[in-house]
Amino acid sequence: MIPTSTKTDIRKLSLDELKVWFSDNGEKPFRAKQVYEWLWKHAARSFDQMNNISLPLREKLNNYFSINTVQVAKQQLSSDGTVKSAFQLFDGNIVEGVLIPHDERKTACVSSQVGCSLTCKFCATGYMDRKRNLDAAEIYDQVVLINQQSLENSGVPLTNIVFMGMGEPLLNYANVMKSIERITSSVDGLNMAARRITVSTAGIAKMIKKMADDNIKANLALSLHAANDVKRNQIMPINETNSLEALTEALRYYHQVTGRKVTYEYIVFENFNDTLQDAEELYRFTKVIPCKVNIIEYNPIAAALFKNTDEDHLSKFVYYLADRGVQVNVRRSRGKDIDAACGQLATKEEQVA
Repeated sequence: MIPTSTKTDIRKLSLDELKVWFSDNGEKPFRAKQVYEWLWKHAARSFDQMNNISLPLREKLNNYFSINTVQVAKQQLSSDGTVKSAFQLFDGNIVEGVLIPHDERKTACVSSQVGCSLTCKFCATGYMDRKRNLDAAEIYDQVVLINQQSLENSGVPLTNIVFMGMGEPLLNYANVMKSIERITSSVDGLNMAARRITVSTAGIAKMIKKMADDNIKANLALSLHAANDVKRNQIMPINETNSLEALTEALRYYHQVTGRKVTYEYIVFENFNDTLQDAEELYRFTKVIPCKVNIIEYNPIAAALFKNTDEDHLSKFVYYLADRGVQVNVRRSRGKDIDAACGQLATKEEQVA
């Protein structure tokens, strides 16, 4: 048998590439479609599970290929039902994902990178180094595993997926979009609706335009957190190269091409961006294109001194927007007791030896 380290991860091959390999190795090309469906429709974790494939062919596949599946290294259950998982990748790196149960919604929050390069000052992941991008199969596996958790815990499958875990999705564009393709495919994927998937970005203007050009059906969310450049630069260094002016242009292009609204995510920090002037600036930014605003509760982390604003400031901020016709929702955090809430994902042990 060929050593695992020299084997090709079979999920890195397209269906056409797999058909070529089958043909070159004396196998019927239609078998490639069967194997491909096992990998992406049935989420097979080993060749032994492929019970309509002959044993000799399974052995041949096992000799030449690996399936670099993601494993649950650690799982934590919150008092509110939230489940946080430390997912171990084939190379020992760890990322985190979260199952967020809420009434009729069961949401998977998945990671797209090991660590992050954007250094947002309020986010735990931003204090980690970015080690590498996840490939499409590693993102897909998170969805499969979190869906299993949802079924086990509540008997209900996932209803939503958000790319709001570790990493910046639009800096791993190709793999993120390929994962969405596999997750949404009704033929050889998980057959989940694209409208139930949200890609959240800190604001990469040129990649927002690319999402429009590529006709990506998933929803787009922008982590805004300040609607003027001075404040946004302080907490999100990416704004220095992707200013609000650049984002405005990209968002207008996105809406012009797709016709879809976006979601702005806004954490209201105490004594930083919680005044009525801040609300007025956010209100003006909501006029760029049709949108809704999610006000997100801040979840403190050890590395930063930010605090969530008090309820009085929060209610006045929200009322200011709602009174002017803005569609605004306040999102209360879940999983805080296990550091699974928004902005808290950061692996304590970054790699398993």
